Amino acid sequence: MALTIFPQLSYNTKASNGYDTMDCLTKNTLAIHDANHGKGKTMNEVFIGEYIRQRRKELHLTQAQLCEGICEPLAISRMERGVQTPQSATLNALLERLGLPGERCYALISMQEKKRNDLQKEIVSLNVQYETALEKDRPEYLRRAYDCLHELEEIIDDNDRLSRQFILRSRVLLGREDGTAYTFEEQLDLLLQAIRLTVPRFDLDSINSSLYCLDEVKVINQIANVYSKMGQQIISAGIFEQLLKYIQKHYPDTLQSGGYLPSITYNYALALLKSKRYEEALDIAEEGRLACVKFGHYQFLPNLLHCMAIASHYTADDAKSQELFRQAYYLYLAIDNPRGASQLQNGARKLFGNDYTF
Repeated sequence: MALTIFPQLSYNTKASNGYDTMDCLTKNTLAIHDANHGKGKTMNEVFIGEYIRQRRKELHLTQAQLCEGICEPLAISRMERGVQTPQSATLNALLERLGLPGERCYALISMQEKKRNDLQKEIVSLNVQYETALEKDRPEYLRRAYDCLHELEEIIDDNDRLSRQFILRSRVLLGREDGTAYTFEEQLDLLLQAIRLTVPRFDLDSINSSLYCLDEVKVINQIANVYSKMGQQIISAGIFEQLLKYIQKHYPDTLQSGGYLPSITYNYALALLKSKRYEEALDIAEEGRLACVKFGHYQFLPNLLHCMAIASHYTADDAKSQELFRQAYYLYLAIDNPRGASQLQNGARKLFGNDYTF
């Protein structure tokens, strides 16, 4: 029987703790909440520079290593001495590279930064809707997403590499403005341009030799997805394996790792399925399912169950496979993803015949 394949997931998540990404920073003082004490109700204040310096020292990093591709070493020096306050996007990227979850850090932002952040959130939202919409509705979501992208391009500075990176990876996800997709080679070229804006020496064979903020992790995830679509499953699985180890090492037991683990594990499991490594695919997808439940990121759950259903069929457990197909189907419907439900339905009936019911 033919292996049923369904789309890779991109990263389109937000924290589930009720906070926006950044809020409440005054001058050079950083408000930190303890996620184990009421999700932000327990607050401590520390100097931003001291916070960064202490963590940088713990990781034995130089200022240049930490800030490569994000800002100049002089800027880090000034932050650590308390004479410069970074923009919120820069601060968030630095903290993420240090393995400090953004959900605990909040900053006041300028009107320009707010406009940029709002546009990026809208583009992410429209991309999710574009990915999950029925074919007849997709052109409208694409048009609106590109309107926002053009507006974002107009307001960002030339040296805003993080925003330029966001624009490049968004274009890859959306395809061209006329609705046609980029070729796989074009996608890889755009994504490698994107990651090397902030990680100039990025190397696919030694991913864990560099530091990444979560937006950079998203780009690497997309690169692995493109290799998977090209049929190069060994390369794709190797990238996902390195990426999963990086997240587990640098973001253990945080809301962010909970948000990104399901996406990475799903895409990794999908690459394993395409390589007919079904037992491994089951194990990786189950790890993602547990992360969904633990951290409350249920938007990824139907995709992981879908993956587990296929793997269970090919490991000769059709009873489990059919139950997982049913669970995934109704979850797709519950989260308003008719496209996913339709793909699952067609795939399940290819495996079990047209009489299979949900």
